Parts: sequence; C-alpha cells; structure tokens
Amino acid sequence: MPVHVICRAEGGGHRCQVEVSDARSTSRHLVRVSQNDIERWARGRNVDQLVRESFDFLLQREPKESILKEFDLSVVEGSLKDKDGR
Repeated sequence: MPVHVICRAEGGGHRCQVEVSDARSTSRHLVRVSQNDIERWARGRNVDQLVRESFDFLLQREPKESILKEFDLSVVEGSLKDKDGR
C-alpha cells in the first residue's frame, strides 16, 4: 500500500502530510514530529523516512481508516518501543 509523505519544518519540529492509498480509497493524515521525536527515533533517517516507516508499522496492525487523521508521532511511541526494543 503506497504511503506518500511530505514534511516541512515548523516551530522546532516538523509537520507531515501523509497520504495512504489502495485500490478503493486514499486516507489523509497530519503528523507532528517534535525535535525530541527525531532525536529519539530517527537513527540517521530523515523525517520523511521516519514517518513513512511509522505508517508502515501501523498499517501492519490496523487498516488505514483506523489511523488517527491528526496526531503527534509521540502518540505511537509505545508501539515504536515494541518495534525497536527501546
């Protein structure tokens, strides 16, 4: 399932527009990523990659329609901890 991410710097962090598409529909999401999130989770990835991989992770667990339309990346922190063992 294609995940398209565009991030822009905003207020010490980033604001990312995300589109997730399948044959039936497209869902749109707004994800805020703080500098703290980047320092903790990016591990050399740029912000776009971090958000894309976070969506890939979420999509393995729920349909795109169940993902919040707007959220801070730190909301999925517990899930990310499970993913990377932190």
